[in-house]
Amino acid sequence: MSGWSFTFGPGYNGGGFPAQRRFEEQYHCYSVAHADKAHLEGGDKILLPPSAFDSLARMSVEYPMLFRLESSQHGTATHCGVLEFTAQEGYCNIPFWMMQNLLIEEGSILTITNVSLPKASFVKLQPQHVDFLEISNPRAVLEHALRSYSCVTKGKF
Repeated sequence: MSGWSFTFGPGYNGGGFPAQRRFEEQYHCYSVAHADKAHLEGGDKILLPPSAFDSLARMSVEYPMLFRLESSQHGTATHCGVLEFTAQEGYCNIPFWMMQNLLIEEGSILTITNVSLPKASFVKLQPQHVDFLEISNPRAVLEHALRSYSCVTKGKF
């Protein structure tokens, strides 16, 4: 076949097509309570459908997998991690507090994109009440509370 040339260099998956470098999908969003996982309200982990895992498994993504959640309707965004790939196809489940921060309601459309975030070297937290100062070991309390979170978004509370 003269005139045909196939190059399988960097950026190609061996099939002659560019390897996908970014996962970006839109899902109907519901709270984790809809998936009988209300215990996930105390963190930033979400549920994605099995097809998301299939797509991500074919890409070279960093671990832990982190995502940007964006509501184009409201111009809001935040970041999170994923716990499981058990959501129904076409849907994602996120903690209700994240839905409130994104200004969205049950069934709203979210764009979910995998991201690589820089590791933080410093986080400045401000107590919201004077009672926090009465805790005997505030550092231990904060470390325990923050274990359920994968990442923080600059400027978010």
